[in-house]
Amino acid sequence: MAGNGERRHDAMPAMEIIHQGVTISFHYCRSRRRSLGMTVRRDKSVWVRVPLATPLDEIRAFVGRKADWIQMVWQRLESCLPQSGQSFQSGAIFPYQGREYLLRVERGAGEAVSLRGHELVVCSSQGDDHGQLAGVIDAWYRGRAVELFGERARECHRRMEAEAFPLPPIVIRSMKSRWGSYSYRTGRICLNLNLIKAPLPCLDYVIIHELCHIRVPNHGPHFWKLVSRYAPDHAELRRQLRQCGAL
Repeated sequence: MAGNGERRHDAMPAMEIIHQGVTISFHYCRSRRRSLGMTVRRDKSVWVRVPLATPLDEIRAFVGRKADWIQMVWQRLESCLPQSGQSFQSGAIFPYQGREYLLRVERGAGEAVSLRGHELVVCSSQGDDHGQLAGVIDAWYRGRAVELFGERARECHRRMEAEAFPLPPIVIRSMKSRWGSYSYRTGRICLNLNLIKAPLPCLDYVIIHELCHIRVPNHGPHFWKLVSRYAPDHAELRRQLRQCGAL
């Protein structure tokens, strides 16, 4: 709400920053106010209100300083939203490496998952018990992630051998608001389990992004210059990550 004589001007198109591997899109609106303000709406969109003459770099820096708070608000909003309710009936869609597979449930003596053509075939001793199916599929995703993420990390590290740093240990976790992170304290790279659902080039980009943080801790010009050296199409890959629906 505009108050105290504040006059709003049209909002600008969405922009974005990258904070610790997380893309934060935001709109900003110039108005006759004295300080910068921010609102995170229920749809998780970020709106910044700024004085008329505020430089764009200052707006970006303001969003960067608020990035941790924004992600905290996002997590609170997510906790208040109803769960998406993934179906585990035959015919439900499950993504894997950027492709969509139709679930087919078969009853059997044990639990197993396999890809057959365009189908994700799950053999379960409990038939269509959704709890067991969810556990079996999650275990399959995690097993594939351990194998694939390690393989791609070694390949991305090989591409970056000119940087002459060792390959950090890779940790896989379920994360709500990050695709990946690099910890200077532990020296480890953490990758989001849901990257197993994204196209392979997107996975490689996230790994390269985090490897670049070994050299440059922030997201300044030097960082993006380094990223561009090893992932020149990183802007398109970030767009794909936003659209793939893995988070």
